[in-house]
Amino acid sequence: MAERINRQWRLASRPEGLIKESDFEWLEETVRPLEEGEILARNIYLSLDPANRGWVNTGPSYVEPVGIGEVMRGLTIGVVEESRNDRFSAGDIVSGTIGWQDYGISDGSDLRTVDPGQLPLTAFLGLFGMVGMTAYFGLLDIGKPKAGETLVVSGAAGAVGSIVGQIGKIIGCRVVGIAGTDAKCAWLTDELGFDAAVNYKTENVVRQLHKHCPDGIDVIFENVGGEILDAELAWINNYARVVICGLISGYNAAERAPGPSAFPMVLIRRARVEGFIVIDYMDRAAEAIEKLSEWYAAGRLTYRVDVYDGLETAPRNINRLFDGSHDGKLIIKVSDEPE
Repeated sequence: MAERINRQWRLASRPEGLIKESDFEWLEETVRPLEEGEILARNIYLSLDPANRGWVNTGPSYVEPVGIGEVMRGLTIGVVEESRNDRFSAGDIVSGTIGWQDYGISDGSDLRTVDPGQLPLTAFLGLFGMVGMTAYFGLLDIGKPKAGETLVVSGAAGAVGSIVGQIGKIIGCRVVGIAGTDAKCAWLTDELGFDAAVNYKTENVVRQLHKHCPDGIDVIFENVGGEILDAELAWINNYARVVICGLISGYNAAERAPGPSAFPMVLIRRARVEGFIVIDYMDRAAEAIEKLSEWYAAGRLTYRVDVYDGLETAPRNINRLFDGSHDGKLIIKVSDEPE
């Protein structure tokens, strides 16, 4: 068998501000033979996520940072090329954290098999992957929306936010999304069924939330933070729930921004603010996938992906997450799907 060459992006330095290609080193190495109990997986798709930015920092986090010289961490969908592990066979589709490389060798403990059926493989990095589970558990377990309540979603045109808003409509909420272009706002209202959308780049967010949330805000699903969160807190109702999924506006900041000036409203309105990490819910993954699948099959949920070709493009495409120049779930195609 011809030797396999594994192309990799390894972390070379801690990024300051936006991620740069020079923060990584491109290496190529020969894939070693498998040992007993191991499998070799070939990456097909690589997910680019806001969490990637946090994983290269050294500050407090829910996981250890990627070490200098280590392969950049990333969620992937791949195919088993070889197996010396009884739980996996060649040809199995697997998801895991193989990272920014062509191939990964694993004992299988960090991988799970995926049965795509008629679904595209990219769906398992989106609606039926961590993205969908994040939306499902964050909104339903922490936000606890009720029919007739008002839900506001920041980063609403993103992979998570767009699913959150749709679930909110299924529950029976009035849903208002915040996004960064007129086209994204139109997608939210015209295709996803949001009741209203606010372009934070061209509109006064405080005034628009007052207009579109005449009965106040009961649930905030926060992906952005900063001034957006401040504007939302100004209109919360008594006993509102604020779900902190992400604070992407500050991920590339050199210094931490001051806390939201409207935070006293949390006290005044007796609101609850809670952060969460989806990995805490992995023991309930089947519950989320079952419900998301049911809604998708019924035509009540949709999603979109934004796919770019080539592992070599990962460092320059990841900043699309932060400048808004992507549509839906951002994915890198690493190699061809099995025939």
